Amino acid sequence: MHIQKSFIPPVGFQKSSKTAIEHRNVSSFTHHLKEAVEKYDRSLVISKHAKERIQQRDIKISEANWNKISEKVKEAKEMGVNESLVLLKDAALIVSAKNETVITAMNRQEATKQIFTNINGTIIIDES
Repeated sequence: MHIQKSFIPPVGFQKSSKTAIEHRNVSSFTHHLKEAVEKYDRSLVISKHAKERIQQRDIKISEANWNKISEKVKEAKEMGVNESLVLLKDAALIVSAKNETVITAMNRQEATKQIFTNINGTIIIDES
């Protein structure tokens, strides 16, 4: 009687091939890239109400200022701010830092006549 000995690899052991390693590295890189883009590429959402107010009141905000606002809102969110008042030279915005959403907008002159409640942070954007 002859017993043939064969090797049975342990459960969970898998021979690594070059393509499997390359695929794992590519998918890991893709995952990290996607995370980085999502983290830094998110811009503010402008609610339907805010869009209407911006159009009705003819509020003009440059792309550079939108970028500044977005950055500062993210900073405020990291500091625990939920609702913020964003003041620009010619406009005032109420922004949910928590949701990164512009809730409403008004021109700066109109804002001087308002009382803002439930705001726990103010962001002043110096337009240069």
